[in-house]
Amino acid sequence: MKFDQYPLSPKILKSLEEAGFKRPTDIQFRAIPSILNGDDVMAIAQTGTGKTAAFAIPVLHLLQRRSFKDDTGKVRCLVMVPTRELAVQIAEVFESLAKYTDLSILGIYGGVEQEPQIEKLQEGVDVLIATPGRMFDLIYQNHIDIKQVDILILDEADLMLDLGFYKDITDVIKFLPRKHQTLFFSATITPKIKELAYSIVRNPIRIEIAPKDRVSKNVTHSVAFVEMDDKRFFLERLVKEFPEAKILVFVRTKVRAERVHAAMKRVGIESLTMHSDKGQEDRLGVMDEFRKANTRLLITTDISARGIDIPNVDYVVNYDIPDIPENYVHRVGRTGRGIHKGTALSFCAPEEKPLLDAIQAYLQQEVNVMKIGKGDYEQTIAFTEDIPNDNWKLLLEEEARRLASQKRKKK
Repeated sequence: MKFDQYPLSPKILKSLEEAGFKRPTDIQFRAIPSILNGDDVMAIAQTGTGKTAAFAIPVLHLLQRRSFKDDTGKVRCLVMVPTRELAVQIAEVFESLAKYTDLSILGIYGGVEQEPQIEKLQEGVDVLIATPGRMFDLIYQNHIDIKQVDILILDEADLMLDLGFYKDITDVIKFLPRKHQTLFFSATITPKIKELAYSIVRNPIRIEIAPKDRVSKNVTHSVAFVEMDDKRFFLERLVKEFPEAKILVFVRTKVRAERVHAAMKRVGIESLTMHSDKGQEDRLGVMDEFRKANTRLLITTDISARGIDIPNVDYVVNYDIPDIPENYVHRVGRTGRGIHKGTALSFCAPEEKPLLDAIQAYLQQEVNVMKIGKGDYEQTIAFTEDIPNDNWKLLLEEEARRLASQKRKKK
């Protein structure tokens, strides 16, 4: 089936064609008709399956049919998301698909000045994509009125619960009109997710896209057993041997991200960092630089592991093995998206082996081990332009001997 076989607005079909959308993905094929029919939908599907377009396409069609502008900040469709980056990304998808319509789209989130967001709200908004914190701030300041919302969308609902937004979600329901359409999208289904979903949807159409493999078949997985202090040498070698590759590196903490960034800088490798200490404008700038491949190495915490669509990532490197097995799936999901192939490489130190075992149990398959001979390992250490930490002692001892010899000669 092709998109032009759906009863969609010609303006939306035109933007779909320009964006290269020809045939719907599985989640789009199953969700679009039900949403167009006005049904509540509870959809469970992995990231990277086209979830955003699955709700954006039919919602824009429905809003265009009954579109109106209001200058009092009233909203017709509310999309709640857990992170700022997702708010920006989803707003971009809506804007792209709505470009030939007169529908207004706005993403709001914290970390930036609220005045520009308030000004746009006052002009009237058809689709509001919001993180809970900033949204409630503006609701209580009377800048947002969601009492006439026709459609509520919860995206990445499982992550919203992980981040403690359960009360925020239930509080939103209190503001909404009794009769509205609810679209609930989540990557996983758990008892808590099920409880939340059935508390806010009415006789939903349940859609579950559950591929046999937890990770995309487009991704090749391997693990290299590397000492913790030697990981930077292997990353350096990977970057220098594949200078045109776009590489996304995941580390455990923001301090670790800055340390790896500094280690790459010492050997002449330009990189970007992304973590929670960066302001929103900085984070958006970093993502833009990496998306455009102006800088091809991004070192990040799990802040970029979920839901973010970064085109043409060649390698995902688990510099640190993730503590939570599910995060491995979200991390490696940043590559091998759509029809593209990708590679996931994990650096596993001896003390991280239990974490790797947990990941393999979760995947129900083993990750291919990259066998590194002693000679290759030593060659990688020698390859570096940096000085290994354990060589500093030798250099200091050599310098001490040189100074002692000079003193003896003076005597």
